[in-house]
Amino acid sequence: MRVLLVIAALTAAWPASAFDLSTRAEALLDRGRPYAEVTPDPDGSSGRIRAAIDIAASPQAIWNVMTDCDLAPKMVANLKSCRILDRDPQGRWDIREQISKMTFVPSVRSVFREDFEPPRRMTFHRVGGDLKVLEGEWLLTPRGALTRVTYEARVAAPFSVPGWIARLALRHDVPMALLALRRESVARVQTPTPTTIQAP
Repeated sequence: MRVLLVIAALTAAWPASAFDLSTRAEALLDRGRPYAEVTPDPDGSSGRIRAAIDIAASPQAIWNVMTDCDLAPKMVANLKSCRILDRDPQGRWDIREQISKMTFVPSVRSVFREDFEPPRRMTFHRVGGDLKVLEGEWLLTPRGALTRVTYEARVAAPFSVPGWIARLALRHDVPMALLALRRESVARVQTPTPTTIQAP
C-alpha cells in the first residue's frame, strides 16, 4: 500500500532511518494508541513527521495491507486514488501514482518508487508528480505477539501551507491512518480462510 505516504503530503520529515521512541511515545504504544510526531517548518511547505503503532498481526499480514493499492483510498484521509504504473516481475519494487485532495488546497499528484524487503522494510522516493521531495521508509519489527510499525518520511509540498493548518490536519490524519492500518490488518488475520468441501 505504501499508502501512508500521502498523509504527509503537506509536510516534510526526517531522512529515512530507524528512530528511537521517547518515553511518552512508548507509553502511548503500551496503551494501544498510535504515536505521531509532526513538526512543520515555519513556511508550512515542509516539516517533520515520525509515527508508530503496535499491531496484533504478523509482519506479513500487515505487509499485505500496506501494499494493497486498491485499499489505500479507503484508509487514508484525502487520498482519492492509487494506481500502479509499473512493477518488477520479481516483486522487488513498483512505481505508484496517488492523487490526494485536501480542503482549500489544490490536488496533489505523487509518483514514487517503492523498494521492497518483504515483510520487514519498505523504502520509497519520488520519481515524478507535484511534490518537491518525497522519500522515506516503513519498518515492521516483530515484538512477541505484536508487530511494531514505524514510519518516517521527508516530503516537501509544491506550495506553502500555514503551519497551523498542516499541524491540525496531520495530528488527526496520521493517527487515523495508522489505526486504519491496524484495523484492516487485524481483520484479515481474524477472517477465516474459506475451505473447499468436495462432494462425496
